[in-house]
Amino acid sequence: MIFGLKLRELRQERGLTPAEMARACDVSVSYLNEIEKGKKYPKADKILSLSKVLGVSYDQLVSLTLSRRLEPISELLQSDLLKEFPLEMFGLDPLRIVELIANAPAKMNAFISTLFEIARNYEMRQENFFLAALRSYQEMHDNYFEELEQDARTFVVEHGVAATTSSPDRAQLERVLTEQYGYTLDRGGLVEYAHLGRLRSVFQPKSRRLLLRQGLSGAQEGFVLGRELAFNYLNLKDRPYVNASFPVRSFDEVLNNFKASYFAGALLMDEETLVRDLTALFAAKTWEPAALLALLTRYDVSPEMFMQRITNLLPRHFGLQSLFFLRFDQANASADYRLTKELHLSRLHNPHGNELHEHYCRRWISVRLLAELRQQPLATGAPAYTLGAQRSLYPNGDEYLCLTLARAGTAIEPAVSVTVGLLCDDTLSQKIRFAADPAIIRKEVNETCERCTIPDCEVRAAAPLEVERRQRQQELQAAIAALVNEA
Repeated sequence: MIFGLKLRELRQERGLTPAEMARACDVSVSYLNEIEKGKKYPKADKILSLSKVLGVSYDQLVSLTLSRRLEPISELLQSDLLKEFPLEMFGLDPLRIVELIANAPAKMNAFISTLFEIARNYEMRQENFFLAALRSYQEMHDNYFEELEQDARTFVVEHGVAATTSSPDRAQLERVLTEQYGYTLDRGGLVEYAHLGRLRSVFQPKSRRLLLRQGLSGAQEGFVLGRELAFNYLNLKDRPYVNASFPVRSFDEVLNNFKASYFAGALLMDEETLVRDLTALFAAKTWEPAALLALLTRYDVSPEMFMQRITNLLPRHFGLQSLFFLRFDQANASADYRLTKELHLSRLHNPHGNELHEHYCRRWISVRLLAELRQQPLATGAPAYTLGAQRSLYPNGDEYLCLTLARAGTAIEPAVSVTVGLLCDDTLSQKIRFAADPAIIRKEVNETCERCTIPDCEVRAAAPLEVERRQRQQELQAAIAALVNEA
């Protein structure tokens, strides 16, 4: 591709048409066209002929160095991004992308330069693109994957995994891992690696040894086991070996990790059973937090697993396709709130993560519950999680019913909240009867404090600097318009 771009650029600089160039080098016009588009690479004798006609050396023509004008294209073509990015997943032909570059290199160069500049300004890395691609892939399928649901059901039948209450028995999952896939489980193996942080598990592929952190809850261990079973049962080769966010090596690794996590959720929370339980929950006329907490206990899964699982099922079985999922983390009581996971099936992308170092709206129930938990003294025997509901009204008129589960430890311990937001429309009112419960508080919210126009906000964490900047800009534009139009 680089050879073709360079050949095309040099030919145009010499003022030669494709026909003139082809005649001078004794090749057909169609063959020259395929070379310039990167579809064919000529033999050495043809390269020598091309270099003589263009007046450049053989080595200069075959080097991977492009002119300064086309450097960004060279950077893109030689990066892992084009090779790893799943263009086919979005119905894009990689050859078509290459053809676009070849047909209009200057314009594509400007476009690519713009993308690189945006990525640098927002400190975006390759893995950010991969994760964004994964989220888009989930949105394209409404976050429901029939083949993975069927795989989980087939696994249960093939391996005779029986359910205790509503979830498979973890001892049976462990049995399949050890007997079928040759695993060795070590529940104390991470004790000596405290410096690695709070890793829940590490898989050592050479020895097929699974190191588990001591003190994992049953829900946490069940998810780890389910994930490992998925990597083996689904034959997912490219995979992470730890259950934490580390720099990824390829998009296949990101996609396979998602598939394994989805499989684990489907395995631990059977589709048919959970849909039946959610139908009963949504039929209540009043908001009953205890009923949702009871489901969490019944399935013996973490709040994040449960909330992510219902985002799989709500679009398919309840017609609730306009929803979002958010996970917030706070390292300690004085740390910033970090939006560490988000998914928007609504395609409205509000609320969303920001890379502008601004302060998330403190009226979001995701953040509000964490702040309230931090102010409360820890009580012995208190519930592990706090659950809340809120109807959030955004400046664009969209209103969401937000259901949030949050947990916070001591002031020096981390806190986390997970939220599912459902667009308030006719479908919601038909499917979730408690959505209209007046006991659920309704709040005006915004994106960040810096962009918020709510007067006298009781929880504002920063001045509305962006609002003030825009107002000054509007005043300046109005003054300039008046001056220009002055008689």
